[in-house]
Amino acid sequence: MAIHIAHDATDKYPLVVRLLHWARAILIFGQLWMGWTMVRLSDDLPAKFDWYYPTHKQFGILTLLLVLVQLAIRSRTTLPPPPAGLAHWEKKCAKAAHYLLYALAIVVPLMGYSMSSTFTQSDGVPFFFMRLPEVLPKNDNWFKVFQWLHKTLAYTLLALVVFHILGALKHRFLDKDRDNDVLRRML
Repeated sequence: MAIHIAHDATDKYPLVVRLLHWARAILIFGQLWMGWTMVRLSDDLPAKFDWYYPTHKQFGILTLLLVLVQLAIRSRTTLPPPPAGLAHWEKKCAKAAHYLLYALAIVVPLMGYSMSSTFTQSDGVPFFFMRLPEVLPKNDNWFKVFQWLHKTLAYTLLALVVFHILGALKHRFLDKDRDNDVLRRML
């Protein structure tokens, strides 16, 4: 059953969808920055393992949960259609990019969780005031696979986010048809 929400004249997304979008964006940017920063720190720096890694893991799980909530809400919410002025290829590209963004926002944290779960020196996956169960057996060979996947898919996610932002900016500043401004619908 879809939740029908009246939209204003600008055809904005419902407030809850917009808030979840920006919360997810902040979390993903924070996670990408933290992951990129922590792997470049010296292993001699206590904060690397005492703060960066546990914080990155916790917010990775939080990001995963937020994305799942966002998908559940989107599945029950009537969303505005793409602007009519967009070219067919732009609509197809946007749809594919959104599917990939959601898929990667789920798979990247799962690969991180798998990485932490299989690493023989890992003391678990913290999630704020609890420890999550490690569901995979300790195996450093699998850890290397999950580490490569986590890193590669995180960079893929970053590239896709940049593509998403550039697309929104293109529609806002370069399109002649002002109705193509998709950014205003998410603000």
